[in-house]
Amino acid sequence: MKTKGKIMNNRVSLIGVPSDIGASDRGASMGPEALRVAGLTKILEKQGCIVKDIGDIRGPKNPELPPVDGYRHLQENVVWAQNIHDAIYEEMDQGNFPIMMGGDHAMSIGSVAAVANYCAKINKPVCMLWIDAHADFNTNETSPSGNIHGMPVAVATGLGHPDLLSVGHTIPMIPPKNVYQVAIRSVDKKEKLLVIKSGITVYDMRHIDEIGIRKTMQEILQEVSDKGAHLHVSFDVDSLDPPIAPGVATTIPGGLTYREAQLCMEMVHDSGLMGSLDIAEINPALDIKNSTAKIAVDLTASLFGRQIFPNHKL
Repeated sequence: MKTKGKIMNNRVSLIGVPSDIGASDRGASMGPEALRVAGLTKILEKQGCIVKDIGDIRGPKNPELPPVDGYRHLQENVVWAQNIHDAIYEEMDQGNFPIMMGGDHAMSIGSVAAVANYCAKINKPVCMLWIDAHADFNTNETSPSGNIHGMPVAVATGLGHPDLLSVGHTIPMIPPKNVYQVAIRSVDKKEKLLVIKSGITVYDMRHIDEIGIRKTMQEILQEVSDKGAHLHVSFDVDSLDPPIAPGVATTIPGGLTYREAQLCMEMVHDSGLMGSLDIAEINPALDIKNSTAKIAVDLTASLFGRQIFPNHKL
């Protein structure tokens, strides 16, 4: 894999998605504003980006209802996903690099659908790097809660309610073999069987402990490069160890350390493969002085090329 040392596009569009409709706990709807307050625009501009904040997408309010047939707020999530798809697709069609500022991770159904749709239009394969404590591969038959933020990877790879699948241009939106998961450490019992059967590639925390984050990312990025693919990065802040990212609804001990996360982001940047980004699950209602949004902004700076020493080579 050749190191390009730059992102695909420095014309960045920030797209706020203020919704917690896919989760149990309220508060992720405040995530986009937390990222703005933490200085996301300013730090991207320091990295040479031309930043346009298009504001917040709108969608249904959270009705806080129980699941129906294994789905909580199914139709509301469908509307959000379609609105997100339309906004992100438009920005990509204008030649911009979209950053979806979530919002709970169910919102990535819309962003992945848009990225996959646009890549199909330009005849380019798409791969997804899913950085998360959770596999998010549930269906209504396996989910203990019915929360759709636990289902987006399953939907992206072709499993789920027809109304969710219809947001994409095709089924699956992304072939399972093109999905790479990093930092996984919490998978529901029945969900695990679906993950194993699916054919997605999972680097759980034990795997990372054994081979290290550097080798993990080398393997993933080499495969993406070999496929000549657009890389969509979907970053859930609960992938990080809770002491450094407390402002999430589902804290799971044993996540990525600060340095592991930084190296992961730096290597993604150095690959030159990234073309779109989600930042999900920041919950200011559970945070301490906006520290989780601040670390997300810090890691985003590394994704966009910030280095301690420029031109550093391992």
